[in-house]
Amino acid sequence: MPNYMYVSLQDDDKILIFTVDEATGRLDRQQDVEVTGGPAPLAIDPERRFLYVGRRGTRELSSFRIDPGTGGLSLIGTVSLREGEPVYMATDRRGRFVLSAYYHQSKTAVHPIDDNGVAGTPPIEWLHTASGAHCIQTDPSNRFAFVPHIAGKGPNAIFQFRFDEGTGRLTPNSPPTVSPEGELGPRHFCFHPSRDILYFSDEQGCSVTAYRLDSSSGTLAPFQTVSTLPENFSGSNTCSQIQITPSGKFLYAPNRGHNSVACFSIHASTGQLTSVGRVATEPVPRALSLDPEGNFLFVAGLESGRLASYRVDNESGELSPLEVYHVGNKPMWVLVTKLPD
Repeated sequence: MPNYMYVSLQDDDKILIFTVDEATGRLDRQQDVEVTGGPAPLAIDPERRFLYVGRRGTRELSSFRIDPGTGGLSLIGTVSLREGEPVYMATDRRGRFVLSAYYHQSKTAVHPIDDNGVAGTPPIEWLHTASGAHCIQTDPSNRFAFVPHIAGKGPNAIFQFRFDEGTGRLTPNSPPTVSPEGELGPRHFCFHPSRDILYFSDEQGCSVTAYRLDSSSGTLAPFQTVSTLPENFSGSNTCSQIQITPSGKFLYAPNRGHNSVACFSIHASTGQLTSVGRVATEPVPRALSLDPEGNFLFVAGLESGRLASYRVDNESGELSPLEVYHVGNKPMWVLVTKLPD
């Protein structure tokens, strides 16, 4: 069974479906799915049966059933997102709720998912946080949630919530926020697969900050910040998404401006990051995705409309360029998954 890739094209009103060769990382385009209204963030449920799509232009959330044999998508429901356009979506760890963040509207939302996999309305939560809300995920225990907000157009803070996996309710934790030292601008984050550690990409700081998670209280404490840029770079740059390999050995964060992917190795016992260099990529690398095995990385250039592929060195974490594919206008999200048999 091959891996499947989904790429949302906001300006083309499409989601592209590719197969990903597990041995070579080569992409084979299977289908273009018409999705009007500016499809952007994508989320998949834990059992990989349903795909959720945020349509920023029409401010809607659509649910699709995934064909496990072909990777094809069937629309099964669409709901209004009130007055908001989502920049990020994720399901909780049980696949019962869709959580979403709204940069311009300063909101965080939780929508229920019914037994048929359809995200419903009204939302269980439609909370005001602050401008620049850019991501939301629950922790592996499904008891806590975090919402980072960038600096400048946001408060430069991570909002900390308790999450009720039975009702979908969010309650501010104590303390309700944690802020990095300096105007770093936390944007997106990922969890270490086996340690109580989170890694945040810092949009304005052009860095990655590691936080320890207190698994009993659900609160964060920073312990390291590492630049994503070379020392001699003086141009304009911001960071975007971030991903960690399933092994927990390597981490990747794109630079928009320097147009590169920063590569880091992760110390097995401490979680400390060490830079292992950068690799050039497509202009304005906003979206990226590792394959489920952590052997390949795919990075989309928002400006170029192309997708670059790389092989991950499983000993060093360094990236070797493979192929570049034209995908279309404004690729906003890349998601690679292995579908159930």
